[in-house]
Amino acid sequence: MKLYYPSLLLSLWVLAASPALHAQRRALPPPPPNAPRQSARTELPLAVSTSEVHVQPLAADSTVVLLVGRTQTLSRKSSFSFQQYDRNLQLRHELALEVPDEFEFKRMCAEGNTVYALFSSQNVPGRLWAAAYNGRLGEVRTQQYETKLSREIVELKALDGRLFATVLLNDQQHVTALLLDVATGQMQYLSSIYETMPTQLTFVADAATRRAEYVVTQTNGRKSRLLLKQLTDRGQLVSSEFVQTESDRSLITAQLTPPQDTTARLLMGTYSLRDPNFAQGLFATDLRSAANLGTKPPLRFYDFLRLKHFFDYLKPSRQARLRERTQRRIARSVPPLRWRYRLLLHELVPQPDGGYVLVAEVYYPHYRYNSYGTYTGPFNNIGNQFGPSYGNSRVFDGYQTTHALVCGFDRSGALIWDNTFVVENLRRYNLEEAVRLQTLPDGRLVLAYLDEDKLRYKLINRAESSPNDHQVLIQTGTGPTDQGKERAADTFQADLLPWFGSRFVATGYQRVRSERGPDREVFFLNTIDFEAPAADGATKEEKVQEESR
Repeated sequence: MKLYYPSLLLSLWVLAASPALHAQRRALPPPPPNAPRQSARTELPLAVSTSEVHVQPLAADSTVVLLVGRTQTLSRKSSFSFQQYDRNLQLRHELALEVPDEFEFKRMCAEGNTVYALFSSQNVPGRLWAAAYNGRLGEVRTQQYETKLSREIVELKALDGRLFATVLLNDQQHVTALLLDVATGQMQYLSSIYETMPTQLTFVADAATRRAEYVVTQTNGRKSRLLLKQLTDRGQLVSSEFVQTESDRSLITAQLTPPQDTTARLLMGTYSLRDPNFAQGLFATDLRSAANLGTKPPLRFYDFLRLKHFFDYLKPSRQARLRERTQRRIARSVPPLRWRYRLLLHELVPQPDGGYVLVAEVYYPHYRYNSYGTYTGPFNNIGNQFGPSYGNSRVFDGYQTTHALVCGFDRSGALIWDNTFVVENLRRYNLEEAVRLQTLPDGRLVLAYLDEDKLRYKLINRAESSPNDHQVLIQTGTGPTDQGKERAADTFQADLLPWFGSRFVATGYQRVRSERGPDREVFFLNTIDFEAPAADGATKEEKVQEESR
């Protein structure tokens, strides 16, 4: 016999729905003393179900460009526009963009003051459409391309007014590079970049030197090597060289220093033992010194166990057992443990001392399991030919990040220090960067990401240990009097992007609940600044940039 207590259930429901109690459950610890400033916020009255917003920060002029798409009423068509906001998130320019109905947005990138958006046709395979927005000139230039063979845009970068697009071909077995000239409408496939899947490509470009460099992974299933290719801004092959090991190690993927640094040419990445799918550690080499001597570049290898902070994501007791186990294997001259880590490498970041910082997100594919079975009632007894059946189905549920590794290298490629940012609740369906990096004026680094309406971050001073649990709420009020009277009930598609100096911009959709009125659905932009303000409220970086104008 089941007993129900309606009055008790109603009381519990009222308490659970109480805004005060809900706010108390969501309450965070007091902001730490190093909490960033959130000096500006802009809201666009947009709903996630009827709009799309793509954000491109521009460090060149301290502005943010938005590509905003709105679904028209009683239609599947969308109207687009470019919007440009200044450093205080005030609207500076808005320009309509007439996108043909057959196209949907794929990728966005920027070069200087120009933002490029690339669209793909839903009707004709291989048909692309590009738009170049220049807010300073107040103009948009568009071009259409019939590539015929391209199926998916993997990566997009701009170089001297041209777009280098890494694309997956229709056969889904090869990846190549496509060069799109937005000024003339010409296009060409780069025959020097044509690889069989699965492969990994990284790419750096520089307008000053008019050079683009690809790092391509080549594997036979047992061992892998790297192929470096340097191209001109018009796609012509300048040089090609292999980097590989003669031992049982394999090079998985790597990043090159940017071409504009003519005094150094470093290659840093991950290596494996036998299985090319999992990283055993990091490697680094100085390609320029080897070229000057006419020899093969010497490779430095750093097993993850040699890093001071790599295993900080583990509990101290488990970490201690792991290191003790490894020491016993070394004492017995037993081969080292094989790690099963996957790393997503960020582009190398130059530092004031002339060295470079490498950030890598450690992740794994996450799956959920759905139980299913066939009904076993009278119908089955009468004659269901399939009978009862039970089982589990595995469904991909995104890439889960456990921690972000950050390492400092000198100009010769020697590892100087390492640190780790242990993350929580970081899962995304597309394998793209989620943890963001900025360098502070005092030389420290900040790693940060958005966890719904919370900003999680860590301040890093080389190899020094520091807290991993700093977090603050993204402010929802549009003015000082609104703080504490509003809160985010729901947050969708939250992202954090590096902007300029030590500033980030936080973006996403929110349903904001206010004490003084109805809920509102918005797309928000928030400034996140980690530099303390001067007496007049401006940061040192803002003063310098303002004086330069």
